[in-house]
Amino acid sequence: MTLTVEHALELKAYVGQVLGTSGWIAVTQRAIDDFARLSGDDHWIHVDVERARGEMPEGRTIAHGLYLLSLVPVLQREIYAIRKRGRGLNYGYDRLRFVAPVPVGSHIRLRQSLARAAAHAVGTRLEFDEEIEIEGREKPALVARHILLIENP
Repeated sequence: MTLTVEHALELKAYVGQVLGTSGWIAVTQRAIDDFARLSGDDHWIHVDVERARGEMPEGRTIAHGLYLLSLVPVLQREIYAIRKRGRGLNYGYDRLRFVAPVPVGSHIRLRQSLARAAAHAVGTRLEFDEEIEIEGREKPALVARHILLIENP
């Protein structure tokens, strides 16, 4: 269920709480290959299925960490929505770590908590603690503190 608020600053009531988790999505070789073409990161651990069979710990290619990070915007849409808002501006990350590899065929989801929410000159500054979880594994794929500015409408 998506948490919905009228204005971004209303999220302040949820500081310190888990906002929710997205649904699970599959990490496919096609998506990894497409990301490799777009990013130029075509290292064999991502795109060479045959070599990975013999040389990777699970015999599978692994997703790019930056590919996983790029999924946050689409996955967070399942977690919260702001009805009356201006542009959303990615302000950056205070910390970002790629904690565990994600083998092709894995299922991942986003778990998002709100760390801070405050008025800002352009609207509202939100800081999220984010984890990309891997189904069936204890360690997340990535952990991050994401900063987002939501302009007033």
